[in-house]
Amino acid sequence: MPRVLCTPRLLLREWRDEDREPFAAMSVDPEVMELLLGPFDRARSDDWVVRVRDFWRENDYGQFVVELPGEAAFIGVVGLNRLTFEAHFTPAVEAAWRLARPYWGRGYAYEAARAVIEDGFSRLGFAEIVAITTPANTRSWQLMERLGMVRDVAGDFDHPRVPAGHPLVRHLLYRLLRPG
Repeated sequence: MPRVLCTPRLLLREWRDEDREPFAAMSVDPEVMELLLGPFDRARSDDWVVRVRDFWRENDYGQFVVELPGEAAFIGVVGLNRLTFEAHFTPAVEAAWRLARPYWGRGYAYEAARAVIEDGFSRLGFAEIVAITTPANTRSWQLMERLGMVRDVAGDFDHPRVPAGHPLVRHLLYRLLRPG
């Protein structure tokens, strides 16, 4: 049965074939991808979607497509994933988000991330969810703080998949423990 989360304004759902095109369009936007080691070309975008859909089938969670009912069938992606690189804090489950630029600044990322984090703690039973970003990505780390995540300053790290010396190699680590 397809997994769906509803918030007051949003519908978070699993991927459909028709989501590839708007995801690819979002992933070539230089402003969206500026701090995410992008932009993606179409092949990289399609590969990412295949991996996300496969992850869903294997794990019953992942990156949701975010819909704005009555306005847009695709405004971005928000969800949980298992970090696949080795670092001092892995294995770990990460909350991540990427919205198309016209939907920035409206609270959608917060609303969707809150829903997936709650699902991760309640339905999936995760004890901790992390989030990572670069120091320059102020929008993301400010969102992490609004979500109640706490920066683990001692946990900041150089991302092993980013070349040494690259301006985005340094990453901040935020953590959130399951309530209770």
